[in-house]
Amino acid sequence: MALSEEAVKLHAQGFNCAQCVLLMSGKYTGLEEDTAKKIAAGFGGGLRSGEICGAISGAVMALGLLEEDKKSIAVLARNCVDAFREQFGCVRCAELKPAVSCDELISFGAAHVENYAKNKE
Repeated sequence: MALSEEAVKLHAQGFNCAQCVLLMSGKYTGLEEDTAKKIAAGFGGGLRSGEICGAISGAVMALGLLEEDKKSIAVLARNCVDAFREQFGCVRCAELKPAVSCDELISFGAAHVENYAKNKE
């Protein structure tokens, strides 16, 4: 099963968007489940304020765990945000929610991380 499908299943279990992406990325990052849940808990709902989408935040956290070079991480983060913006038109949770399902955003974020991790191998 693809990482994106597994991440969406977590959402149905009550995890927020950031948790779903970061938890499932543990397959590649090695981050422990309990730690991922705690780290990403405050990032759902756009940092609990409607700002940047939690699925993006979870993806950027996961990408950061896959790289060590600060410059590379900055580029990965920018590329991730740009990919979301290109696909969905914006990155703010409050603007996305009326038009796009959280499951679609989670799926996209998890797939973005998985694609990067597989290409890095």
